[in-house]
Amino acid sequence: MPRDHFPGSPQEWMQRARASLALAKADQVPGILLEDLCYQAQQSAEKALKALYLCLGSPFPFVHSLDQLLAGLEDLGVLVPEDVDQAIVLTRYAVETRYPGVYERVEVEEHQEAIRHAEIVLAWVEIQMNRRGIQTP
Repeated sequence: MPRDHFPGSPQEWMQRARASLALAKADQVPGILLEDLCYQAQQSAEKALKALYLCLGSPFPFVHSLDQLLAGLEDLGVLVPEDVDQAIVLTRYAVETRYPGVYERVEVEEHQEAIRHAEIVLAWVEIQMNRRGIQTP
């Protein structure tokens, strides 16, 4: 995908972010691993941050690192609050726990914390977008 192409609207990215958050909360389905649900929490936050880039009229970096995405937003003049910045812990779910391997299993409390971080990021992005005149469905 070319870096100067804006893939979809901010609203579409937020719709995808909300869908990933809904999947992250699907812990009552038998056979689903908490690691995979945490991956969806990370995806939710990542998609929301990319929606904000689009809202700002800026292409986003093609990365999964929330730290890099947040640093880029700060470079664009966006003040990132501490509770949003703490969501960088979700980055490990983008790759590290996504595939079978050597990692500690995700526990219920960790999964709940991942959801909390994703919810904080989504809420903050929605506020940022609304302040810039872009309504989110």
